[in-house]
Amino acid sequence: MQKTKAKTRPALPWYKKLGPGLITGAADDDPSGIATYSQGGAQFGYNMLWTLLFTYPLMVGIQIVSARIGRVTGKGLASNIRDTFSPWLLYAIVGMLLVANTINIGADIAAMADAMRLIAGGSHGIYAVLFGAISVLLQVFIPYNRYVHVLKWLTLALLAYVVVVFSVHVPWFDVLRSVVAPHITFNREYVTTAVAILGTTISPYLFFWQASQEVEEVNADPDARSLREAPAQARAHLNRIKIDTYIGMGISNLIAFFIMLTTATTLFRNGLTDIQTSAQAAEALRPIAGEFAFILFGAGIVGTGMLAIPVLAGSAAYAVAGAFGWSKGLDLRLAMGKRFYAIIAASTLIGAAVGISDIDPIKALYWAAVINGVISVPIMAVMMVMAQRREIMGPFVVTKRLKYLGWAATLAMTVAVLVMFVSML
Repeated sequence: MQKTKAKTRPALPWYKKLGPGLITGAADDDPSGIATYSQGGAQFGYNMLWTLLFTYPLMVGIQIVSARIGRVTGKGLASNIRDTFSPWLLYAIVGMLLVANTINIGADIAAMADAMRLIAGGSHGIYAVLFGAISVLLQVFIPYNRYVHVLKWLTLALLAYVVVVFSVHVPWFDVLRSVVAPHITFNREYVTTAVAILGTTISPYLFFWQASQEVEEVNADPDARSLREAPAQARAHLNRIKIDTYIGMGISNLIAFFIMLTTATTLFRNGLTDIQTSAQAAEALRPIAGEFAFILFGAGIVGTGMLAIPVLAGSAAYAVAGAFGWSKGLDLRLAMGKRFYAIIAASTLIGAAVGISDIDPIKALYWAAVINGVISVPIMAVMMVMAQRREIMGPFVVTKRLKYLGWAATLAMTVAVLVMFVSML
C-alpha cells in the first residue's frame, strides 16, 4: 500500500524518542558480553574500567552512522551495500555475519540455560530448547509495532546489575582513582582482554540491527518516509536518532561498567580471577556477595539473553534478505516473509543445538569473536564510505564530527584485530 503524504509532527518528549538505539545498546550486554566484562573485572580488578569510557564515543559515532543510513535511504545496510559495492564483498560479509551470529546465539543460549539451572534447577537441555523456541515464536508471530514494546520492557533486565552493585560494598575512591589513572600493563593477557572488550562493545550485528530498525520504524508509520523522500522530517528524526543512540549506548556501557565493577569488587578482591563464563561469575558471587546478588546476576543473564537473541537472529535475517533482495521485516505476515523468518528460525534453532551440544562454549565464543573482528573492519569502512556519498545520502551526508568519530572507531577496530591476530601467533 502506498503511503500518504509525509507529515511533520510536534516534537516528542525525550523518553518517547527511545527505540532502536536503546534496544541495540541493551542487546550489546548479552550473556557473552557479560562473560567478557566479568573476566575483565575478575582478572584485572578496577584497572579495566577505563575501556568502557574509551569505547563509548566510538560506539555512539558508528551506531549513529548506521542508523542514519537506514533512516535516510529507507534501506538496511545489506541492501545499500548490494547497490553500491561488488557482490563478492557483500556475500563474504553476510556469510561471516551469519556464521558469527549463529555461534554467538549458541553461546548465549548455553549461558542462559546454565544460569537458569543454577537458579531453579532442572535440565540444561530443556532450558536451551525452551529459550530458543520462545525467541523464534515471538519474532515470527508478533507484529513489529507490538514486538518492539516487548524488547523495550526486556531492557529492564539490565537493572539487575545496578542493584547488584549497590548490594555489595564498593570502595568508590579506589574505583575513581583506577578510572582516572589505571595501571595499564602490556602483557598478553591484559591486551587480549582489552581487545575483547572493544570487540564486544562494537559488534557488526549491532550495525545491521539498528539500521534495519530505522527502516522498520518508517514502514510501521503510515506518515513516515525515508529522509531522501521526505526531507522535512529530517530535523526531528536525526535529532531523535542522536538522543536514542547516546542514551542507548550510554546505558549499554554503564551496565557493562557495573558488571565489571561487581566482579572486581567481589571476585578479584577474593582471588577468584579465573572466570570463563557469565554463569561461572554468577555462581562465584554466591558465597561472597550472598544469595540475593547471585540470583540477580543470574536473572540478568536470562533477561539480557532474551533481548539479545532476537537482535542476533534478526540482524542475520535482515542481512541475508537484503543481500538477495528478499522481502524482509518483522511486520511481514508469515506467508509473505517465509525466507526472512526461515533465517531467524534456522539461526536460533541451530544456535540452540550448539548450546546443548558438546561444543566448548568458550571456544565457540572465541571463534565468534575472531569472525566478528575480521568482518567489523570492512563493514565499518564500507559504512563510512556510504555515509559520505551524496548519491546515497543526498543532502544528509554525515557531519565532520560523525565522520571523525566513525573513522576513529574503524581505526580502533583495525588495531584491535591486528593485535588479536598477533596474540594468536
